[in-house]
Amino acid sequence: MATSSAHPGRRRGRRAFITKGLAFGVAGAGFSLLPSEPLLAEPGSLTAGDAALLRFAAAAEILEADFWIQYNELGGVQDSEVPGGSGNPAYTEKFEAIDDDFPQYVHDNTDDEITHFRFLNAYLESHGAHAVNLEPFRTLPGSTATGSSRARRLTNLMQLTLDTSWWTRYRDDAHNPDLDPSFVFPQAVPDLSKGRFTAIPRTDADLKPAAHLQAIANTAAFHMPTIEQGGNSLYPALAQRATSVEVLRILISIGPTETMHFQTWSDVAGHVVSAPLAPLTDPTNGLTFPDLNAAPFGGELFETELIMPEPCPFLSRQLPKCSVIRPTETRGVAMGTLRFLNSMGLFIGQSPQFFQFMQGLATAADAAVRGAV
Repeated sequence: MATSSAHPGRRRGRRAFITKGLAFGVAGAGFSLLPSEPLLAEPGSLTAGDAALLRFAAAAEILEADFWIQYNELGGVQDSEVPGGSGNPAYTEKFEAIDDDFPQYVHDNTDDEITHFRFLNAYLESHGAHAVNLEPFRTLPGSTATGSSRARRLTNLMQLTLDTSWWTRYRDDAHNPDLDPSFVFPQAVPDLSKGRFTAIPRTDADLKPAAHLQAIANTAAFHMPTIEQGGNSLYPALAQRATSVEVLRILISIGPTETMHFQTWSDVAGHVVSAPLAPLTDPTNGLTFPDLNAAPFGGELFETELIMPEPCPFLSRQLPKCSVIRPTETRGVAMGTLRFLNSMGLFIGQSPQFFQFMQGLATAADAAVRGAV
C-alpha cells in the first residue's frame, strides 16, 4: 500500500481540526431472531420501548459494520483490530488518490461500528433484554477480487443507487426537511441516483481500466457520507423517544460519533468532485463525477471547500436560523431509516425473512413512547 509520503501535504489543511483517533473496544454479542419476544426479563430492567430503540440501533450498526468490513478488507488498513481481508493494492491506491488518509479512515470507521453494535448488544443483555443477531441472514455473496475474505455478507455494495442530495441539504440555508418535507434538494452527483453502481471491485476484472476503478472508489467515497449522514440523524431522532436517562445517554453519546464520521467523509467526498480528480467518466458505463466548482455548478450549494452545515430554519420559521443536524423528526424514523437503506440497494438479494425481521424491529422502535412502561 502506498503511504502518505506519495502525496506530500495533500488535502489536509482544512481538515487539521478533525480528530483521527476514534473509539476502540470489544464487548460481547448475543442472539435473537424474533422481535416479538418478551423484552423484559425482570422488574426494573429496560422498558419495552427503550429496549426496542436499542435493538433497532444495534441492528443498524450490525449492517453498517458489515459493509464497512467489506471496504476495509479491500481498501483499509489491515491489522488485528479489523481482521478479515488482505487488501487490494490497486483499489487502495485509488482510495489514496482521493485522500492520503482514506485507508486509515476506513479502518477506524469500521472499528467504530463494530464496537457500537457489540456495546449495544452487551448493554441489552446486561439489562435482561434480548440482543440482536443477524447471522441467519448472512447469505449474500461479496466481492471475489484479490483481498476479499469471500465471506458471506448481510449487505450488497455492488448495486448501489445513491441519493447525494445531503450535499446541498447541509449547504441550503433556506430549507430543512423537517419543515419542508416535499422540497427537493439538488443532487451532487446526479448519475449516482439514476442507476446501480458498484462501490467495490466485484472481481479482479474491475481493476482496469484505471478510470473504471477510480469511478468505483469514487462511488465508495460518496456512499460513505451518504450512510453516515443517515446515522447522524437517526440517533437524535431515536433519543427523543427514550425513557431511561441512561438509554438517552447512550443514544446521545454514540450519535455524535456518526456526526464525526459524516463530516470526515463529506470532506473526503469533496476531493472526488473537484480538480484534479474531476471531472471523471467511467468508460464502461458512463457514470460521471462532475467538478462541482465549475459551471454549471459552483456557488455555496456545491462549493467543495464548505464542510460546515449552514444555519437553516429549525422548529419554526418564527425563530432565528440555527446550524443543526437535519432531519431529526422522530415520527417514523426507524421505518424511514429502513426504507433509506433499502432504496440504495444495500439489501438486493436479501430474503423475505430478513425484511420481515427488520420491519419488526423498526415498527417496535417507532412505537416506543417516552415515559411508557
